[in-house]
Amino acid sequence: MIRPAEPADAPQIAAIWNHAIRETTITFNPVEKPDDEVAALTAHDCLVWAKDDRILGFARYFPFRGGEGYRFTVEHTIMLHTEAHGKGIGRALMEALFEQAKQAGKHSMFAGCSAENAGAVQFHTRLGFQTVATLPEVGFKFGRWIDLVLMQKSL
Repeated sequence: MIRPAEPADAPQIAAIWNHAIRETTITFNPVEKPDDEVAALTAHDCLVWAKDDRILGFARYFPFRGGEGYRFTVEHTIMLHTEAHGKGIGRALMEALFEQAKQAGKHSMFAGCSAENAGAVQFHTRLGFQTVATLPEVGFKFGRWIDLVLMQKSL
């Protein structure tokens, strides 16, 4: 079931996020997020997929850049528990996030995908995102430089 994130969800969201930080290059951030930071980051415009009080994924959007001229453009994060992959949970979360962003008057949404994560690029392409740029060697993790693929979807 998809619902807005609640403060009590922070430890489970942090567990999903921190697994990705520790084990993957889907995020270039090498520093794990404490529960209180996750609670603050997910307090607004964040949805979770919950089943029997267990969070299997989350999606959130946030400003793309600062400044009034960018107010209609957002970026998003989506992460799933490893058990949730391939079950349609990611698509359902994103479709609900698109609707939430449209209702808030947003015009376009960006995805920043690690070039090493071909699955994320394919996922976003299936959702209607188009690649608009590849930024070479802007991420650094696990001792290597990683390209960032920027994708955009008009809402």
